[in-house]
Amino acid sequence: MTDVRPDDGTPMDLTIIFPAYNEEAALGDDLDDTQRAMSATRYTYEIFVVDDGSRDRTAEIARARPWVTLIQHPYNRGNGAARTTGVRQAHGRIVAFSDADRTYPVDQIPTMMAMIDAGADMVIGARRVEAGTMKLLRTPAKWFIRKLAEFMTGTRIPDLNSGLRLQRRDLTMRYLPILPTTHSWVSTITIAFLSASYTVQWLPIDYFPRVGRSTFHPLRDTYNYLMLCVRTVMYFNPLKIFLPLGLALLLGGTGKYVFYDIIWRFNPEWGLPPMPGTTLALIVTGLQVMVIGLLADLIVRRTSL
Repeated sequence: MTDVRPDDGTPMDLTIIFPAYNEEAALGDDLDDTQRAMSATRYTYEIFVVDDGSRDRTAEIARARPWVTLIQHPYNRGNGAARTTGVRQAHGRIVAFSDADRTYPVDQIPTMMAMIDAGADMVIGARRVEAGTMKLLRTPAKWFIRKLAEFMTGTRIPDLNSGLRLQRRDLTMRYLPILPTTHSWVSTITIAFLSASYTVQWLPIDYFPRVGRSTFHPLRDTYNYLMLCVRTVMYFNPLKIFLPLGLALLLGGTGKYVFYDIIWRFNPEWGLPPMPGTTLALIVTGLQVMVIGLLADLIVRRTSL
């Protein structure tokens, strides 16, 4: 199939989006591999390069390929902003993403598309190994964030922030207002789909060392991942945060009163001791947190109707 819209007016199957910022060293090969893989399929598709304010030959490389649609940001707005721009202008019923740095096997896109056709709402390439830059810093941080996301969504997540993914465009459009402009875009949309009980599947893939310089900042982007993980779950299931916190405070205050204030410090001549201010504060705060969580959950349920 060609990378143009179908002539009979039917929706295009797939839009493949490459967010790119100074990726002249790798972009051309990724585009050629993608076009080669898709041309052997029955799908109608288009390929976008969203140039996020690059200062190298990224735009020139995209223009040299007439089957590529080039979209340019006037300045660097962030990896997530580039993905959002691509989704807004896509014509495909499915949107696919890959980093333009040779790290992902783009020849797996047809296989992932078949999984979408079989009923998945999102398919993510789950990396077998971590081969990115600053591996010693990124691996523990990603493991912790992934485990936190698994707890909050109640789902096993093999790879939370893989850059190779396919997802339904209509569902993605619903969440664009809450998606960040940073690398955390992919994590946020994954949690959003899982929290909303959409069908998310993973395909094990190889992952290769990047070509070119990474824009990942270990401290800033890890912090953003954490904050957006919590914020996204708050958007869909706030009780996952408020209920454990409220119970911990309530049980902590009750346990302190029973085991410390009564048993440990008990004196028969005094009788039951009055509840100390710190113990009372723990119990009252725990109750307040649980009530706030119930109110937040009610608001979420009503706004989702």
